Amino acid sequence: MSTSSSSYDVIGDPAFFGQVWAEDYDTGPTPDPTAAVDFLASLADGGRTLELAVGTGRVALPLAARGVPVEGVEGSELMAAKLAAKPGGSGVPVTIGDMADVPVTGRFALVYLVFNTIFNLVDVRRQADCFTNVARVLEPDGAFVVETYVPDPSRFPGGKRVQALWADAESAAIEVYDVDLAAQRFVSQKVIFTADGIRLKPHAQRYTFPGELDLMAERAGLRLTERHESWDRRPFTGASSTHVSVYRPLAAT
Repeated sequence: MSTSSSSYDVIGDPAFFGQVWAEDYDTGPTPDPTAAVDFLASLADGGRTLELAVGTGRVALPLAARGVPVEGVEGSELMAAKLAAKPGGSGVPVTIGDMADVPVTGRFALVYLVFNTIFNLVDVRRQADCFTNVARVLEPDGAFVVETYVPDPSRFPGGKRVQALWADAESAAIEVYDVDLAAQRFVSQKVIFTADGIRLKPHAQRYTFPGELDLMAERAGLRLTERHESWDRRPFTGASSTHVSVYRPLAAT
């Protein structure tokens, strides 16, 4: 049974994401932000900075602690509340809204999207809108940084995948994927089994290849100026499974 468009709309809604994930978002394994903060701070050079889908502040808070004036856009009030409650959280202003609209005023030296979050926009047109609206708020010599994985459809033979996550004395978990290979999007369900019952944690993405992101950027008046495999600037190659890409206004390149 294929996933309906309405399911993508519901599961892909950031407010719904917050309802499902905010409570324990910070308890799971997440990447150490140090290398990302080093990279972003060097590009911001003390200028006004915006994180789209700022979440609970994994990157924004340590970046702000470096003296970078960071603001955020977040679609989930629950996620934004968790950020605000953390030490330093009151110093990161957050606008609640759709990151594709970039609903902020003024210009920014740096805008960034990390940890595959642009894929949370489950419609290709909204991904393109995000680039267009970022270009609108960038300083003439500003930078837009995007971090994602490089999609590998071979991981989903026939558009399906079931993956064991963990098993211990009190619980077990699997993740089930239903992938629309033509549309490049999927719904996944993390299914957690405990003595108290079954818990479902859904997620949806529209994955995008690096070349597609570059085309969206060009159509928005931006151009790729750097691409690395990782935040520590390892070279990006045909074997790379992740990338960190930097786009700048055409006039600045």
